[in-house]
Amino acid sequence: MKRIKKKKINAGFEVNGNEAATKECSKKKKLAEIHQALICDPVDTGTLRRAAASKGGLLTDEIRRKVWPKLLNVNVYDLPHKPGRDVRQNHKDYNQVLLDVRRSMKRFPKGMPASERSVLQEQLIDIILEVLKRNPQLHYYQGYHDVAVTLLLVVGERMAIAMLDTLSNYHLRDFMDPTMDSTKHILNYLMPILEQVDVELHDFLIRAEVGTIFALSWLITWYGHVLSEFKLTLRLYDFFLASHPLMPIYLAATIVLHREKEVKQTECDMAMVHHLLSRIPQELPYELLIAQSLELFSQYPPSVLAKRAALQSRKSRCISTFHAFQLSTLHQRPDSVLQRLTKAQGSNTSNNGCPTDVLPVFTCP
Repeated sequence: MKRIKKKKINAGFEVNGNEAATKECSKKKKLAEIHQALICDPVDTGTLRRAAASKGGLLTDEIRRKVWPKLLNVNVYDLPHKPGRDVRQNHKDYNQVLLDVRRSMKRFPKGMPASERSVLQEQLIDIILEVLKRNPQLHYYQGYHDVAVTLLLVVGERMAIAMLDTLSNYHLRDFMDPTMDSTKHILNYLMPILEQVDVELHDFLIRAEVGTIFALSWLITWYGHVLSEFKLTLRLYDFFLASHPLMPIYLAATIVLHREKEVKQTECDMAMVHHLLSRIPQELPYELLIAQSLELFSQYPPSVLAKRAALQSRKSRCISTFHAFQLSTLHQRPDSVLQRLTKAQGSNTSNNGCPTDVLPVFTCP
């Protein structure tokens, strides 16, 4: 018996060893693909998007600092300056932003010294107010700070301003209207997705009159407000930054579908079903759910769902501008070239302020 047991243990070690070796090999391959995509001229944003959406996402914060800006067409050598003290003066949203940031302590890493967290919270206030100041057409909403703090903790203050500015004008644009109408329009995509996949579940939710508000905080914070594990939040941000602006609602649909048995076993009552769905279990198989979201998006794209009467009444800004935004990311120069161009602009300019030397473009094979 001892000999058999020993063989089983050894076999287990062998399997675990093979799995670890396979994971390490896959990680190295992904790192090599990302590196090659970043040094291509123009940058291979298609490969970067696939890497961000595929299993494991972008792996480390160091890689995120290089890839996230490319996904949003942000030039890391032309970042906004740090906001001055005047950014807080007479700003209509200052008091609400201050309250939300003060309540955001759980969004910072556990064990972070209070002094360090305090500095970051001050930066967070300035980041939000600076973006709003730059874009007076945008309206602050509670939950916006959850997106901003995720960016701040990964890329730092100046890059966070640039990234949040872009996100606010594209991916998050519908949430930043003066009313909730555009946000409700995005939420309206949830039920049609569920109906396509599981009519019985869809009909149960309709009978319960639960609506879609249970998914509101998921959507407007990119799940940052409802996930306790920061690494899960980062994984989802990798995914969303690389995807269509409606991908968070497709993920919401996969989460509801994954919990189908729980939902159907609940009393068909609005309060009971809302209570169940509004609390996301932390131990969900997020890699599986991400893969399923991509599949749902492929099978039932927004253009198909929008044919339903309920979704034709409004036009979404984030949907209508996404194609042009994606095209704008296809012609970015690699950071090494941007760095040289920036230096050239600083030292070798003609009388009219234009650069005197232009670096050639070398396309990747």
